[in-house]
Amino acid sequence: MHTETQQLTGAYIAAQAPDDVRAAFIRRTYQHLAYAILAFMAIEFVLFKSGVAEAMTRTMLGGRWAWLIVLGAFMVVSFIADKWAQSATSRSTQYIGLGVYVLAEAIIFVPLLYIAANFASPDTIPIAAVITGLLFLGLTVTAFTTRKDFSFLGGILKIGGCIALGVIVCSIVFGFSLGLIFSSIMVAFAGTAILYTTSRIIHNYNTEQHVAAALSLFASVALLFWYVLRILIALSSVADD
Repeated sequence: MHTETQQLTGAYIAAQAPDDVRAAFIRRTYQHLAYAILAFMAIEFVLFKSGVAEAMTRTMLGGRWAWLIVLGAFMVVSFIADKWAQSATSRSTQYIGLGVYVLAEAIIFVPLLYIAANFASPDTIPIAAVITGLLFLGLTVTAFTTRKDFSFLGGILKIGGCIALGVIVCSIVFGFSLGLIFSSIMVAFAGTAILYTTSRIIHNYNTEQHVAAALSLFASVALLFWYVLRILIALSSVADD
């Protein structure tokens, strides 16, 4: 019965799918990840070229409570977008979820990119992008060549994510700075998330979940880029001093 259902719906668990079906699923996943990254870049380009980014930065960084509200709104929107992207009944809902998530990431990135563009070295953003890309490539190759099941990392990521969120919220409420050590730990956390998600793509996602898989990968890549960029901004500030 399970096999008949798979044949009717076209959905297989990736690890159990025929080679051509699995390859098509993986190709679609990374194509959608590329589309999400390009959409993110296009949104940022429009926001910065139009001058909206400066006004958004002033508003979002207008006080610690303002940033806390932005962070809370981002978490709520991200949760909803992820649920939509995982919809099993509507492909259009999946795409809306991915689009909403990309837009939310683009908005929350504005202040950090504005600081990097105006108060750090001119090559800070490109270098952060290259480092992020190389780390992502290395982790992806590791997951695909070893084919090891990294699902055990899920529990670690949940606990680590809760701890990290608590530290971030406390830093906003009590006004202390998160330094290079925290950013370095978060780079490792994001790398672990990429490894975990890539492993799930190989072993756990079904072959009709390429939109949800792309969203999960995009979220991890964005997190990695965020903290790599924070580290480079901090190092640039030290060098200027």
